[in-house]
Amino acid sequence: MRVIGLTGGIATGKSTFAALLRARGAPVVDADALARAAVEPGTPALAEIARTFGAEVLRPDGALDRKALGARVFADPEARRRLEAITHPAVRLAMREETTRLAAQGHPLAFYDTPLLYEVGLEALLDAVVVVWAPRDLQRERLIRRDGLGGAEADARLAAQLPVDEKAARADFVVENAGAPEALAGKADRLLADLRAGRGRRLPNAPPVRY
Repeated sequence: MRVIGLTGGIATGKSTFAALLRARGAPVVDADALARAAVEPGTPALAEIARTFGAEVLRPDGALDRKALGARVFADPEARRRLEAITHPAVRLAMREETTRLAAQGHPLAFYDTPLLYEVGLEALLDAVVVVWAPRDLQRERLIRRDGLGGAEADARLAAQLPVDEKAARADFVVENAGAPEALAGKADRLLADLRAGRGRRLPNAPPVRY
């Protein structure tokens, strides 16, 4: 089974596109859901987080206190690296287990939906990468409208991510989402048709396929 990475930038429409792929029968593994499951009570990762950061990052019921942990790691790059060294391997193991399960069910293709694909170096583990792209000005406009942010807040969130233009330049397939929402459905159809026909990694120095 081939595993295709699916990523994008904030407010580019990645989640909408993932839903369209699911509706067309393509399995989509959600990295955020795997990350939440990896630190549930009783997991080795949560036990290691508690040993590393102290019991104050746990709620009284033993679950992870995400707000308390976030306060510890947000402004401390070294603490964030320690956390990532615990969580990233656990999430990758869960991804391998889930894709193995899907392959055993006979699926020839699955998508791995993760916002930090390039940031954590996952592209080498995947068969190809799809980036859902929108212009930065449109990202900003959508973010302000969707989340009720001020302009400065939206700019700060965008600045905290790898620019979506850079992601698109590194991708094998780019889905442009700057027009009407209904246009995405046809793009999902075309992407799936290409992938099911065997299209995959682009050749070195070749541009990505754009939809």
